[in-house]
Amino acid sequence: MRPILWLVAAAMPLGAQPKLLINAKLDTRNAAAGLEQTFRPLVTAQPQPAWIAYSVPSSSVNLGCDYVRDGWSQPGVIHLEPPDHAAILFRVDNGAVERIRTLSPDCEIDAGNLPVHWLADVKPAESVALLDTFAAQRERFMDGAMSAIASHADPAADAALQRYLAPTQPESIRLRVVSWFGPMRGRRGFEVLKNLIASDPNDRVRERAISTLANSKEPEALDLLTATARKDPSPRMRMQALSALNRHSGAKVLGTFREAIESDPELQVKRRAVSALQSMPDGEGIPLLIQLAKASRDNEVRKQAMSSLGQSRDGRAVTFFEDVLKK
Repeated sequence: MRPILWLVAAAMPLGAQPKLLINAKLDTRNAAAGLEQTFRPLVTAQPQPAWIAYSVPSSSVNLGCDYVRDGWSQPGVIHLEPPDHAAILFRVDNGAVERIRTLSPDCEIDAGNLPVHWLADVKPAESVALLDTFAAQRERFMDGAMSAIASHADPAADAALQRYLAPTQPESIRLRVVSWFGPMRGRRGFEVLKNLIASDPNDRVRERAISTLANSKEPEALDLLTATARKDPSPRMRMQALSALNRHSGAKVLGTFREAIESDPELQVKRRAVSALQSMPDGEGIPLLIQLAKASRDNEVRKQAMSSLGQSRDGRAVTFFEDVLKK
């Protein structure tokens, strides 16, 4: 029978630590005097593999045990509401950090019989500062460190992420960081995306901001997407907004697609609007596609509508084609 160690409030005073560790050689240390001065000596003292871990208040909606093995279909806890803490874990070997992970505290975590040094009373801003030192190492730790920073429900996380959005940063880094300003960063994330869409000098960054905005839970996000699809001077940005809108539904979205198809001066934008109708939630765009295939005076639009209907495999599209063949 594998050894099991429960981490419960009676054993550890800090809340929101993982509920269950298995195959772990656990010790607990207090980091109230400073995370950096507690963390660094532990790292250099590890000639063999070990883990250092702690929890912080979290704003993340993406934590779940189906991520434990980096897959999308592993069994585990499914959160109808996101956990209010995140577990930050560092794998250490040969006196250096080699990996950073962020997990839900509800996960069953198998430590593989390695030591696990749990740090209590970690201050969130100090955690962000520590992780920022790893993010600065770019390719080696960037994704793991940035994911961990983005999971913090602390203003220091927004400031740290925004530093990597500066126009002086490499484009590849800016594009990766934009994605962290979706639902994980709430209202502040929305404001950052709004500013990028309005004024960033890099078109690829603007496109990524528009795509990320589609996942925002803020009420104004849909209005900003529709306004971008209708009014942005760049056809490229209008197309990106239309692609992002097909994740939404409702009369406002359909009206935006119809307006682009009927009024946009660029043929490529019209085509993108027709194509986006095919993948609207619950097949909501199919009736408009059928209408366009039947009655549009624009041959290119009618061809695109027919092609999109053919790819949709929707029963209404099948009926439409059957009716066409009968005539």
